[in-house]
Amino acid sequence: MQTDGLLEEVRAELTGPGGMFEIGTEEVRGEPRSVWAGRRRNLNELVEGCANHGDAEFLVLGDVRITHADFLRRTNALARRLRDDYAVSPGDRVAIFAANRPEWVITFYAVARIGGIVVAMNGWWTRDEAVYGLDLVDPVLLVGDAKRLARLDGFDHGAVTLDLDEGFAELMEGDGPAPPVNPAEDDPALILFTSGTTGRPKGALISHRGLIGFIDGMIYRGAEAAFVKARTHPDSLSAPRSQLITLATSPLFHVSGLFGSTLIGTSVGSKLVFRSGKFDADEVLALIEAERVTSWGALGSMGPLVAQAAAESTRDLSSITGIGFGGAPVSETVQNRLREAFPNAAANFGMGYGSSESVAVITSISGAEMVERPDSCGTVNPTFDVETRDDDGNVLPEGAEGEIFVRSAYTMLGYWRNEEATASTLIDGWLSTGDIGRFEDGYLYINSRARDMILRAAENIYPVEIEHRIEAHPDVAECAVLGVDHATLGQEVCAVVVLKGSASLDESAMGTWVAETLAGFKVPSVWRQRDEPLPRNAAGKVVKDVLTGDRSLDQIEE
Repeated sequence: MQTDGLLEEVRAELTGPGGMFEIGTEEVRGEPRSVWAGRRRNLNELVEGCANHGDAEFLVLGDVRITHADFLRRTNALARRLRDDYAVSPGDRVAIFAANRPEWVITFYAVARIGGIVVAMNGWWTRDEAVYGLDLVDPVLLVGDAKRLARLDGFDHGAVTLDLDEGFAELMEGDGPAPPVNPAEDDPALILFTSGTTGRPKGALISHRGLIGFIDGMIYRGAEAAFVKARTHPDSLSAPRSQLITLATSPLFHVSGLFGSTLIGTSVGSKLVFRSGKFDADEVLALIEAERVTSWGALGSMGPLVAQAAAESTRDLSSITGIGFGGAPVSETVQNRLREAFPNAAANFGMGYGSSESVAVITSISGAEMVERPDSCGTVNPTFDVETRDDDGNVLPEGAEGEIFVRSAYTMLGYWRNEEATASTLIDGWLSTGDIGRFEDGYLYINSRARDMILRAAENIYPVEIEHRIEAHPDVAECAVLGVDHATLGQEVCAVVVLKGSASLDESAMGTWVAETLAGFKVPSVWRQRDEPLPRNAAGKVVKDVLTGDRSLDQIEE
């Protein structure tokens, strides 16, 4: 709980001159920005730190158990092979199209070590979506697993292909240092795809500085919370914990999986436990018990599913001491169900608000604050400037709802090969998030329903992409796609269609039509047929809250 200036006092001590997390001002890409004075400068320095954790396990999947020291050796070996045998040079793109596995992490860091740019392809993409992504980024190398590479059979993407399931282990053999490449802070390291209102994914280009900034900000907030707790509840302090063990169920092409689990785990010497196949709540409980997992990210529908399974299970879940959330605020009901399932973590729930474009976490909330304000995304993190603005760009006072704008040293460099989208998103040094929110007593609250985006299991889904596909069907005159409430997913995808002539809606066939070109999570699960034209305003835009029943036709403003 932040009270009576205690937070400000602790923050001043930690971030002031000579503090453990001293903050200074430096020029970043031509503009003065707040930065951590003692920061690492690129991912190479992060990887080298794994030597400090030696024989502690790092990457685990089934019977595969890789220590931090072995990870460092394999990463260096792969970096040498990528440079020497496959001619990967600074600035070259290397696409990864695979499920979560240790080789994904090793490849990510190996590419970064030689100045390449990792392209994190969505492992759920269909052939059509994957082809679009490859055409956009033009990689020199494609690294994938057999299942996903099979989706690209017959497509000439022009990149050399490495199959993780055939001979890849040989590329990670050998001893010796990494190639002598030292990327600059603002050199690009990653392209992370994010959906946009144009209906096609955009590639957010992210720098080494941005990724390191994510780590530093998260570690700082943990330290800040510990110092505040030490001042308010000195009797609650305990001995330092042993190795953190994170169950990494979020996909590595997602911010929560790559940033929240992998980057942080690399930095603090965690063990990351991966799993394969479709999500299974009972298997998650079994892994928690077997690996003595200490932290887990309950992203999207995973939280309520695991809470329900835990209520019916006799597994020993006492090792869990922290639960994290991301993607969207989690309802108080789901939070409380998870506190019942994991009582030893009840006081250590936390969530952060950010995006692929912001890179680092903008606001955070945890502990008692999250109990008191379960709908909030928390307070602004150090080194960030945040404003809410009206449609005319005016900065709004507390309590007024408007678009959230963010400024920091970590913001994406831009959208890959999309100058128009970049110009409309990065405005005078500020990131236009597209999110709608308000501040109350310094805490940020987001209105996720104030824009078209659908939040299904913490995945951002933009309706226009689905609408375009449905409207390409010969029987469809027009359609609108929107989000409707769902008990575990948060929202699910609903399609309202107006058919031509006397055609009737075949939900199964229409779902198959959508699934031919779009990932499964984008296929509508709710279908509604409408016999009259879609309601539109004077500008011709469909008024979707009429379709949901939130407004009537006579409330539409002309």
